[in-house]
Amino acid sequence: MLTAFARAFKTPDLRKKLLFTLGIIVLFRLGQHVPLPGIEYKNVQTCMDLAKGQQGLFGLVNMLSGGALLQITIFALGIMPYITASIILQLLTVVIPRLEALKKEGQSGQAKITQYTRYLTVALAVLQGTGLVATARSGQLFQSCPVGNQIVRDDTIFTTAVMVITMTAGTALIMWLGELITDRGIGNGMSILMFISIAAAFPGSMWAIKQQGKILGGWLEFSLVIACGLAMVGLVVFVEQAQRRIPVQYAKRMIGRRSYGGTSTYIPVKVNQAGVVPVIFASSLLYIPALIVQFSNSKAGWATWISQNFVKGNHPAYIATYFLLIVFFAFFYVAISFNPEEVADNMKKYGGFIPGIRAGRPTAEYLSYVLNRITWPGALYLGLIALVPTVALVTLDANQNFPFGGTSILIIVGVGLETVKQIESQLQQRHYEGFLR
Repeated sequence: MLTAFARAFKTPDLRKKLLFTLGIIVLFRLGQHVPLPGIEYKNVQTCMDLAKGQQGLFGLVNMLSGGALLQITIFALGIMPYITASIILQLLTVVIPRLEALKKEGQSGQAKITQYTRYLTVALAVLQGTGLVATARSGQLFQSCPVGNQIVRDDTIFTTAVMVITMTAGTALIMWLGELITDRGIGNGMSILMFISIAAAFPGSMWAIKQQGKILGGWLEFSLVIACGLAMVGLVVFVEQAQRRIPVQYAKRMIGRRSYGGTSTYIPVKVNQAGVVPVIFASSLLYIPALIVQFSNSKAGWATWISQNFVKGNHPAYIATYFLLIVFFAFFYVAISFNPEEVADNMKKYGGFIPGIRAGRPTAEYLSYVLNRITWPGALYLGLIALVPTVALVTLDANQNFPFGGTSILIIVGVGLETVKQIESQLQQRHYEGFLR
């Protein structure tokens, strides 16, 4: 990785792209520390100090916003509205024929889907911004803080509107910065901003674990977390790169005096075909019962049962439900993102076939069989990786500050691998080693 970046900086146009990306990252990080208008910043800092990393229900969103959510800055919503909008549009593409037709139109259709994603992102930002302001005003954002209900200066409609509009504009600005990185920088802009948001919290979380440690001044716990993190990174890299290559042979076709086809290739089916989406789905779904109890303030039996079983992450019922939801969503997302029948039809259309398998329906059945078998280890792997913070809670009592959670590691490793691949591919395009000697 370091070699790729060193070679990239020696190439003038790649150096410009890397410096442009770094400049956007600096602007993004500055925006994550600008307070939102109408907020009592001193009270927010007081509550943050008292919380000591106990993020509660808002842990996932706060992580993806780089800690800006609980600090209530102009970038408080972070990139989460865009992620949610992208997932919703991807799911709707399977259900709505119009979106499915746009997807098949190529670049023009994809541009329209991207435009719809932007509109939905702004709408979700308005809804989430309103919810955040209402939560902060009621004191539910920091329940254990004595000044938690004094974060918002006043509850007038004008102040609320300004806060919601500012956060929505912040989300739109993040979306624009991500698209600038994609067009003029290196890598996928949204993924890189998500990477920066998560990585920014690592130093503080690691130092908090060291300060809370009791053995050798906290250095033993610190070393154990580092060793665990390196082992997890190695495991994630290994699984994310693992794939089943299904061989495909294309028959020769004569068009005029020229022959086409006759080549061999393969269909790469990754072990973790769903990526980090199942973990985000499962986490978001498990937040709903706890949020209902939190805002209803009910003392009924059902509310007590949810508070006892689905709020604390170390409860067996929570762990089992979380694991099963991740496995379910892994199969669900793979089923809607990879269509064996469509792949089989495209292969048949261009004269391709899998050796030993007839074209058409037998090929679709074979692809479905392989996909189901390879999704099982991928789904179990996602579930086990996501439970690492729970193991940290039991062994190190560091659940809230544990930086090597499953979601964060999956995102960081995935984005890092893709960015390095793009840099190396652009370097190969410019040097052509072995051809011009």
